[in-house]
Amino acid sequence: MKRVIGFGEIMLRLNPKNYLRLVQATELEATYSGAEANVMVSLANFGVDAAFVTKVPKHEIGQCAVNELRRFGVDVSNVIRGGDRLGAYYVEKGASQRASKVIYDRAHSSISEAKPEEFDWSLIFKNAGWFHFTGITPALGDNATAATLEAVKTAKELGLTVSCDLNYRKNLWSKEKAGKVMSEIMPYIDVCIANEEDAADVFAIKAENSDVTKGQLDKDGYRSVAAQLMNKWPLKKVAITLRESISANDNKWSGMLYENGNAYFSPVYNVHIVDRVGGGDSFGAGLIFSILSGYGSQEAINFAAAASCLKHSIEHDFSLMSVSEIKNLADGDASGRVQR
Repeated sequence: MKRVIGFGEIMLRLNPKNYLRLVQATELEATYSGAEANVMVSLANFGVDAAFVTKVPKHEIGQCAVNELRRFGVDVSNVIRGGDRLGAYYVEKGASQRASKVIYDRAHSSISEAKPEEFDWSLIFKNAGWFHFTGITPALGDNATAATLEAVKTAKELGLTVSCDLNYRKNLWSKEKAGKVMSEIMPYIDVCIANEEDAADVFAIKAENSDVTKGQLDKDGYRSVAAQLMNKWPLKKVAITLRESISANDNKWSGMLYENGNAYFSPVYNVHIVDRVGGGDSFGAGLIFSILSGYGSQEAINFAAAASCLKHSIEHDFSLMSVSEIKNLADGDASGRVQR
């Protein structure tokens, strides 16, 4: 199995313990995360040769982020050092009908101000077979957009499979700019991953007869979203996560994989959430792993959805589930019984 390269921002995550609100907290837990970094940690945990590319400051906080990735087996040899700061974000976990909240503090971070020429993609992609990024990375600024576009072009020239999780973030850019930039990038993507809102926000492609805030999902609507994406760009696969929000603590969770005109749906899981941040990233990692492992379409979406379901049971952003644990759930054991 060839190596997988992820490109994006790693940040310092700060959150109150348990379910305290930020205004209540007298101390904050510090961990590290980022959409593509989360995917690489999951893949490394599955035994995949996973490498992460980013830029972090030379000081100790930047080193802490690198150390955290290295601790979980991610190759950090292509991480660039420089710039003034590591981006950060604050998380307040929701409970019952109170939603979770994220506050970003990432302006002028090292990766957002990195110059495109700092990344030698031909060298970075040596011996690699897959490149993964999300829509968050080009949203970090014009330099990041240029670096991402150069990366996908080089990846395709070298024959890599390219995957992208659309991951629209309204606090980083407008829908108009997201649509313009991502439309330039999409022709180079093989596997597109999205949630129930991304395609609508970025490309104005909506799932009809669905309202996630009311727990209403229509499978035909999501088939249509995937088909429209594939008709517009030369995608090979489209995967969509399906979240039905009952409350901040309880969701129904599943996924769909669309390819060759066929839609494959995973089982629906009733999830009681410990920490939902990183749920989509664990889905992406599960999908990448299953495709690289040669799983059939139904088995692949079942594994990806099960991986993401289990991530919701883990504190902080990184998913630390094993392949065997995920397969156990994907094969139908959702009992949660003690393993002895």
